[in-house]
Amino acid sequence: MPDSYCFKKNGTNIMMKRIAFLLFFSFFITASCLQAAEHSRAYELKRAQLLSYILNHEITTYHYYHRPLDNKISTQAFKLYLKQVDPRKQFFLQKDIDSLKGFKLKLDDEMRSGNLQFPIAADEILRERVKQVQAITTAIFKQGIDLNKVESMQSDAKKIRYCKTIEELRDRWRKDIKYQTVSQYLDIQEINKAASETNKGTKIKIKKPAELKKEALEKVRKSDDYLFSRMLKMDNEDSYNRFFSIIVRAVDPHSDYLPPNRKEDFDIHMRGSLEGIGAVLQEDSGYVKVVRIIPGGAAYRQKQLTADDIILMVAQGQKEPVNIAGMRLRDAVSLIRGKKGTTVRLTVKKPDGTIRVISIVRDIVQLKDTFVKAVTIKLPGDGLIGYMKIPSFYRDFRGKRNVTDDTRKALKKLTAQHIKGLIIDLRNDGGGALVDAVKIAGLFIRTGPVVQIRAQDKTDILNDTDPSITYSGPLLILINRFSASASEIFAGAMQDYGRAIIVGSKHSYGKGTVQTMLNLDNQLPSFFGINVSRYQPLGALKLTTQKFYRINGGSTQDRGVASDIVIPTRFMYSKIGEKYSENAMPWDKIAPASYKKWPSYPFNIKKLRELNVHLIKTNKKFIEIVKEADEARARQQHTIIDIDLASQRHERQKLAAIRKAAGDKPYSPYLHGEDYGQGKKAGRITPAQEKKKFIKRLNTDPAIQESLDILRRAE
Repeated sequence: MPDSYCFKKNGTNIMMKRIAFLLFFSFFITASCLQAAEHSRAYELKRAQLLSYILNHEITTYHYYHRPLDNKISTQAFKLYLKQVDPRKQFFLQKDIDSLKGFKLKLDDEMRSGNLQFPIAADEILRERVKQVQAITTAIFKQGIDLNKVESMQSDAKKIRYCKTIEELRDRWRKDIKYQTVSQYLDIQEINKAASETNKGTKIKIKKPAELKKEALEKVRKSDDYLFSRMLKMDNEDSYNRFFSIIVRAVDPHSDYLPPNRKEDFDIHMRGSLEGIGAVLQEDSGYVKVVRIIPGGAAYRQKQLTADDIILMVAQGQKEPVNIAGMRLRDAVSLIRGKKGTTVRLTVKKPDGTIRVISIVRDIVQLKDTFVKAVTIKLPGDGLIGYMKIPSFYRDFRGKRNVTDDTRKALKKLTAQHIKGLIIDLRNDGGGALVDAVKIAGLFIRTGPVVQIRAQDKTDILNDTDPSITYSGPLLILINRFSASASEIFAGAMQDYGRAIIVGSKHSYGKGTVQTMLNLDNQLPSFFGINVSRYQPLGALKLTTQKFYRINGGSTQDRGVASDIVIPTRFMYSKIGEKYSENAMPWDKIAPASYKKWPSYPFNIKKLRELNVHLIKTNKKFIEIVKEADEARARQQHTIIDIDLASQRHERQKLAAIRKAAGDKPYSPYLHGEDYGQGKKAGRITPAQEKKKFIKRLNTDPAIQESLDILRRAE
């Protein structure tokens, strides 16, 4: 979409729009008001009214849905606001919600009229409740807490109701502080114990229970104080910006309003000049959620943080953790970023419901970890199977390295060794350049369509036009619930052609939409011819404008790509994927493209599924994975947790035993690492050491064993 609008309308319609806007905006151009209130609430309101008009127009005109804001979106935005500012219902009372319900169907009207009452009214109530809670918690810390008293609390925010009285709210905070303190107590104790065992030559003092409790309480107090201080610093501009973001996200979860500071953050991220943990984050119902792990980044190499983790607290090194629930995303990100080589500790809630503290050393992206890697696997008896890991669909648009060229080179090396089958691993591949999804598909077919892209009423088809085939043998593609976007397009096309068998989790992520970034400073002046520089910068609008469809006509949105052979994963019962996002666009279908199936399909799906059932029941690794997944499902269903010290200690010990049982145990002696390495230059360890680590990871992966068994049975 160009920076300036291009309307295919007659002059009369354009003039009417110009007049309508001038009427709406007439009160902006009074010189005395501009001079007297440039930094006042009046200025903030006028700027917000301008933004409400622009955003309403942009969404109505350019979003994929191409429809105006309505009561449905208003209702969704109202719910999103409550979830974002008070995700665990720890501030608002039920009577506050009742008083705000009158706005529930009016937020769309406020956007159209510029009469923005809700964001300020709601935030004023919130501010008063924060002050009350601040006084409540001060009293709780003074009174002290019995960590040994057996009691429980509801851990699922969806099942918690708003408190009716201040007394109820006080008890909720008392239990929350107790739970946080118990968690900190056990963390400190574990760290203290580990330090004494690691440094046996140095005398490390073992902390007594009273010392542990005092230190834990102080950490929690400081964390809560920071939370209250941050919430009370919110000004009117923050309130308006949050309101606009919520309105846009109520349309769909990938659209968003980015105020100037967030747009600057986005621009820096796109240039790749930030140092941090290497993860893409987004706000989700008041929490900071990990959307994607960036290949080659610190979190990618550390391997404990995963997509769909919820970050609850952030700590710098050994300092006290900061509670980031309800925090603006940019503020949370500023805590997570830091200088290269420094450590950040993240307290995260995993998709299975467990809470873990993850330490990550900040670093820049190591390019060697982002590139295609390939090895050969020697089968029992005779023959080789190729294995290729594609971490992302990377492309340097300045004409340098890209995933297609690296994949082609790796394929040529593998085929030169006469492999009998090929595994392409797309697990945790969050996507990347669409052009490479099309080009890589072309390495396995002669010519034909790969993906359909629909924008409002127009559909384009992207085709592979190169008749050459780099690899024509049996092909298996591994996916999981974190395989998204471009990786889903490639896997879906191979499945539709009958070119590959898909193995992995029940379905991939299901992200089948395209977003366009609009710089709002470039839009309004070019259309209305009015100088609004006093209100700039206005920020940017990220808007969903297109949708992906497979060549069979079905969208990759919501449903993703379904595996032909489903294997268990630790997160198989967790709500991971686009379909679980609030206000996600639904699956639908259009007319299929014209294409010819691959002439031979070497896999007997029915027989392979029967064998798969037997393998899952007999493979020790899979048995332990299923056990861990069952435990996770039980935790998700039983959300009332015991918060006393003994119960929480027992729960940690039980989870540690389960993880240990499901730990790394080599089972395949056949990997020998031929052709490793599209990216083994540079790095802190030698290429040989890196290759050894890579092969060791494969040796402990039951999905690889399952894939080998399937390819051995290819006809």
